[in-house]
Amino acid sequence: MSELSSLIVHNNPKSPVAEAYRVLRTNIQFASVDKPVKIMAVTSATPGEGKTTTIANLAITFAQGGSRVLLVDADLRKPTVHKLFGLFNATGVTTVLAHHVDYAACVDKTGVDNLSVLTSGPIPPNPSELLSSNAMKSLIERFREDYDIILIDSPPVGVVTDAAILSTIVDGMILVASSAQVEIEAAKQAKELLEKVKANILGVVLNKITKGNHKNYYY
Repeated sequence: MSELSSLIVHNNPKSPVAEAYRVLRTNIQFASVDKPVKIMAVTSATPGEGKTTTIANLAITFAQGGSRVLLVDADLRKPTVHKLFGLFNATGVTTVLAHHVDYAACVDKTGVDNLSVLTSGPIPPNPSELLSSNAMKSLIERFREDYDIILIDSPPVGVVTDAAILSTIVDGMILVASSAQVEIEAAKQAKELLEKVKANILGVVLNKITKGNHKNYYY
C-alpha cells in the first residue's frame, strides 16, 4: 500500500472504511458536548498500530465537515505525516520551537480543502524537552486561536514519554489499538500511563480488524 492510498477518506469517500472514520468524528463530537474538545492528540501502545493513518483520515473528515483543521506531526522521533501527504519535511514543529520561527511560515496546504499540515521538521536530539517546553505550550495556544480543530500525532505512549507530556496540554487523547498486533497488557499499560498524568482519554480506536476471510483491513 502506498502512503497516499492510506488517505481513504479522501480517495474513496464512499467506502465502509471512510464511513467508519465519519462515525469516529461524530462520536468525538458527542463525547465532548459539555466541554468542547478542540485540540486532540493520538497515540498507541506500540509502533505500527496505525495511529498516524487514523489521525490523518480523522483530520480529513473534520475538514470535509467544514472545520478549519490543522494536522500537526509531533512524533519528533519517527515522523510520517509528511509521507502520507507527499510533503517535504525540511521545516516544521522543531524549526518553530528551536529557532523561534513563526509557525504559519512552516504550514503546508494539502489537496484537501480546509486541511493544513505542520510537519515535524528535522529530528531533534531532545524531543521530550521540546514538547514539554513553554514554547510548545504557547504554540498550542496559537493553534487554538487560528483553527477550529487541531489534531496532533504523537509517539507510542508505551515506548517514550512524549505522548504523556502532550496529553497534559491538549484537550483530549485518542488511543489507537491494533487488534492484529497489540497485546492486551500493553494496551492496558498505555491507558494507565495516560491516566497517571490525568489525561482526558476520549476513547479507543480498535484498528486493523480483518473482515471475514478477506485480507482487507477495516480501519
